[in-house]
Amino acid sequence: MSTTQAIEIKSVTKSFGDFTAVNNLSLEVAQGSVFGLLGPNGAGKTTTIRMIVSITFPDSGQVKIFGEQLNPKMQERIGYLPEERGLYKKMKVGEQLRFLGGLKSVPSSELDKRIKHWAERLQIADWLDKKTEELSKGMQQKIQFIATVLHNPELIILDEPFSGLDPVNANLLIEVIHELKSKGTTIILSTHVMEQVEKLCDDICLINKSQKVLAGNLKTIKKSFASNKLAINYEGESDFLNNNNLVKKIAQYASHLEIELVEGTDSQELLKQIINSGVRINRFEMMEPSLNEIFIRKVGKNE
Repeated sequence: MSTTQAIEIKSVTKSFGDFTAVNNLSLEVAQGSVFGLLGPNGAGKTTTIRMIVSITFPDSGQVKIFGEQLNPKMQERIGYLPEERGLYKKMKVGEQLRFLGGLKSVPSSELDKRIKHWAERLQIADWLDKKTEELSKGMQQKIQFIATVLHNPELIILDEPFSGLDPVNANLLIEVIHELKSKGTTIILSTHVMEQVEKLCDDICLINKSQKVLAGNLKTIKKSFASNKLAINYEGESDFLNNNNLVKKIAQYASHLEIELVEGTDSQELLKQIINSGVRINRFEMMEPSLNEIFIRKVGKNE
């Protein structure tokens, strides 16, 4: 992955009247990466995105795209899927994509070929002659995604892209995002679905109440939130941990136990005790905290 920065935001602040939407925010997005911009509702994510694409402008600070100040020509290098969707309900899907592709200066000789490719990839080829109002919310979401990528942008910004998608189509979109990344496209993903962030993102920035509260490489962040929880699969009686002074809490599930250790406990000491008790262990694994847990801990801490 290239270390060239696709986006550099330096000390950016944006207010609307007395309300500060973004406060002294700095972040960098590496070219060719998938970057998660996260936070609860009203945190400042959408305002940040709108400054990146010049829908609005910062009161102070600086935003650079591929090392340059944003300018009209730069817009051709960006694809933006906003959270607020907008399609022409009475227009047929194929006509709509041709119109939107033309607005992004896609050559007419290329337009139908690209529409066909993306319609087949996102499994809507049979719907190109249908009116938008005849389509489900998930199908309309896929059309808007196609409109976002038709002009082969180098930077794609997706605000809640999984909204309205069932699990099968959400997985399809994940596959497509991976494919775009493999071709060197930079992708910013803003979503409330933490499971998708864990599957897709290299780096993240968590914003709460207009300020950055956590940022960096996702794997490094997860390692830094040390866990004292274990997952254990075993064969034998389930009472082998009763009254154990190393164990704070036990949760029993159909196929395994989840154990919270007493603070400062060495998990290997517990493993020795279990083995000495004669229980057969098939799995003994420290549980990494989920991004959802980290999100709740960081946001809750800043309330």
